[in-house]
Order: sequence, then C-alpha cells, then structure tokens
Amino acid sequence: QVYLVESGGDLVQPGGSLRLSCKVSGVKFSLYDMDWHRQAPGNQRELVATIFSSGQTNYTDSVRGRFTISRDNVWRTTYLQMNSLKPEDTAVYYCHIRARGSDFWGRGTQVTVVS
Repeated sequence: QVYLVESGGDLVQPGGSLRLSCKVSGVKFSLYDMDWHRQAPGNQRELVATIFSSGQTNYTDSVRGRFTISRDNVWRTTYLQMNSLKPEDTAVYYCHIRARGSDFWGRGTQVTVVS
C-alpha cells in the first residue's frame, strides 16, 4: 500500500515562512513525480507545485517565486518551502503521487496565514 504523510502546517503571520514535508512509503519514490495541492474552504483543490522524477519543477503562477518544491530520494520525502506567505495561501495542503495507475493522497496539513 502507498502512504503519504504531510506535516509542517501551522498558523503564521503574513510575510512569514513555513516548510511542509511529505513522507512517502510503499513505492520506489525516486521513479515518480510528486505534487503539492491545496484546498481553501469553499474552493476546489488546486495544483500548487510539481517536482518531476528528473528534478524539474513547475509552479502555479500565484506561488511562483515564493514557494520552492524539492525532494530527497534517500528519505523518500518531498518538501514545500513557502516564503512571503499571504492570507490567500490559507488552505489545507495535500501531497499527491500517481503510481501504479492510481492516485494517492495524504490527509493534508493546515496552513493558516493571518495577522
């Protein structure tokens, strides 16, 4: 079975930083692309950032230049470094992997940005 466990969410003031982590088990992590998504209350879940197995990255426009996705294939973990946080970044953040023809999600970690 494939498991993803997120951590690192917190309450932070605007302009602050957080680093989210997502530990993956049950697959050969280095072979797969990893995503971070987020969902704010009343909104659809949106893709935030992707890191491909090659190490290339992609970001949605609203976070480009502020967020950095990375991965550690030894520890089977993907990270999302979030800087210059804004209130509109408030959401539950989920990591995702598509493996063996199926989508797997973590349970999410809450990020709240408020003065």
